[in-house]
Parts: sequence; structure tokens; C-alpha cells
Amino acid sequence: MEHLIHSRVKNIEISGIRKFFNMVADRPDLISLTIGQPDFPTPEHVKEAGKEAIVANFTTYTHNAGFLDLREAACRFVAEKYGLSYEPDEVIATVGASQALDITFRTILEAGTEVILPGPVYPGYEPLIQLCGAKPVYVDTRANGFRLSAELIAPYLNERTRCIILPYPSNPTGVTLSEQALREIAELVKGRPIWIVSDEIYSELVYDGRHHSIAKWLHDQTIVINGLSKSHSMTGWRIGFAFAPSFVMKHMIKVHQYSVSCTSSVSQKAALAALTAGKNDAVAMRNQYKQRMEYTYDRLVRMGLQVEKPDGAFYLFPSIAPFGLSSFDFALDVVHKAGVALVPGSAFSKYGEGYVRLSYAYSFDVLKEALNRLERYIKEKQWAR
Repeated sequence: MEHLIHSRVKNIEISGIRKFFNMVADRPDLISLTIGQPDFPTPEHVKEAGKEAIVANFTTYTHNAGFLDLREAACRFVAEKYGLSYEPDEVIATVGASQALDITFRTILEAGTEVILPGPVYPGYEPLIQLCGAKPVYVDTRANGFRLSAELIAPYLNERTRCIILPYPSNPTGVTLSEQALREIAELVKGRPIWIVSDEIYSELVYDGRHHSIAKWLHDQTIVINGLSKSHSMTGWRIGFAFAPSFVMKHMIKVHQYSVSCTSSVSQKAALAALTAGKNDAVAMRNQYKQRMEYTYDRLVRMGLQVEKPDGAFYLFPSIAPFGLSSFDFALDVVHKAGVALVPGSAFSKYGEGYVRLSYAYSFDVLKEALNRLERYIKEKQWAR
């Protein structure tokens, strides 16, 4: 009966991040730095709002896009934080940022169209693009500090280009784009029949300065993806947002309606608390992540590893090219010989080969022990060479 499975589904693979995590997860002595999940609890006032929603029987369907107060709060949040201007009919509350991406691609992509995205990049985009019959087109960003630019994008533009993904701050590298770089990309695509899908899920975790969104300069061609998983440590609540001009949002809501009807009503009430009373909840977490980043970055540099210093998120992406192993073999060797799990860079497209990703969304005690083990491993490898 397998021949009755859709060929596009059969041809996509499980995420390389999860595949490697699942493969090594049963080792009791293992320290895993693989999963990008905040290690902070959801803020208490957000949890209380969820409890109150249950007690008050706010457990029925809501408006497909989310109840009005939440959408208004989401619009105020991005206006205050990033200078973006949206009306309540230009935002959908989604089941995490992942579902926001899914309904976006299913609304704007057609078979044969192309999507430009940076390599290396989070592996969740390619399968969604392929399920739409579209083609992912990777741009090698390694020589530009893992940052897309107008100059790098321009040679890939053609009549099939439908969309450019800007996933910044980046998973897996932690880098982001400057205001100038975003302006230049906006100028390049303005007036062309091309969408920008700006995945800004880590927008509240930018360490120095303010997060910038290309939607500020290219409103009518940009679909912004965001959510509360990273900013408010609400991964399991599954609350994301898609912001877009009303002329495309009226079509996105149709896809969303027939996909999930609406996101959890209880989670929506918790999200309202996060966006209002908790609009600055990310500050304390961000400060902790920055300290962890500085510590981890310094340790990696002192081990002799080449690594780009992150601007945000909670990942580092060091090069392991000098060791002469594929990223998968290196990561597996580190598991067996050091008891530390890292994600092979090949999980993030072919342009991630020669790197590994580690998440520093862990306590200092965990990071210290993991890095001590990794350092011993690196010294042994260097001695052997």
C-alpha cells in the first residue's frame, strides 16, 4: 500500500536535528546540547492566565484568526517593539510559528516556483516548500558571516522566484541582519512579484541594539512570522503569529481555517497576558542567554575552534573542518568519546557541512561540564594530528 502515499511526502525526511537527537538520546551519561528549547519556565502570570481561562470555561472555538483582543495586542506589540504597522485583520494566531510558515507557503507557492533561502539554515523550511511542489534554492552565505545580502540574492532572481526567506536571528548560526542590509534587500525586490517571508521567532533575543524587520520598509511584499515560544518560553503552548497585508491575509485565513480552525483558546488567553503584562518578559532571559553565549563562545575560541559570534538566538555554529571528518561522523565521535551531543551541520543543508551546532539554552553547570568534556576531546584530537 506504500505506493498510495503521496510522492512528495515520501521524499521528505525527518529533521536532521531530531534524527540525531533520537539516535543518541538513550545514553544515560550523555549531555545533550542539541535542542533549541528555552530552559526557563513559562512566566507565572502567563501560566495563571491559562489557568483562569480554564476555570472561566474559555475552552470553545474562537474566531479563526484568534480572538480580537489577542490580535490587537499582537499588533501593538510589533508596533512598539519593531515599528511595524498592522491592523487586527492582518494577523493570525497560529499553532506555533511552524504552522504560520505552513499556511504561508501553501498560500503563496505553486508547483514550479522557487524559494531563495540562506545556507546553512533551519531544516524546517525545505519540506514545507517541497510539499507545495516548489523548489528551495540555497544561497551560500558562509563567506559573508552566514548573512544573506542583496548582492548574494541578486544572481538567483528569475521569473520563477516567488519568495525569499529571511530567517534572522538565525538558527543555526545566531547571526542577524543589519538595518542597512535589510534596506538593500528591500530595494532589490521592491516592485517585483516576489514575497519576503521574514521568520522573526528570535526577535526578542537580540543581544545588542534593536531587532529590525524588513516589513518596516517593504510592508506590502512581506509576511512576518513570529511567536511566543522563544521570547516567553512557551514552546508547548504552541502560539505563533503571521502578519501580512490584508489582501494576502484574506487568503491565508482560508488555509488556516481548514487546517486547524483556530489555535487553542486557553493558549490564546495565556498569549494575551504574555503580550500585555509580559511584553518585556524576554529581557531577563535574554540577559542570561547573552552571559551564556559569551562564556560558551570564549570557551570554543580558546579550544581553537573558528566560530562566528552570535547576534542573538541561542546557538553557536563552530567549524570542525580541521578534523577531517564529516559533521555527522564528528558529532557521533563526540557522543561516543566525550559523552556530548551536538547537531551535525549537515542537518542545515549542504552548506552546513563542516560545522556543528550547539545550543547554549542550558544552565551554566550543564554548559561547563559539556564544554569541559568537549575541550578534552578536542585536545586529544589535536594531539593525534
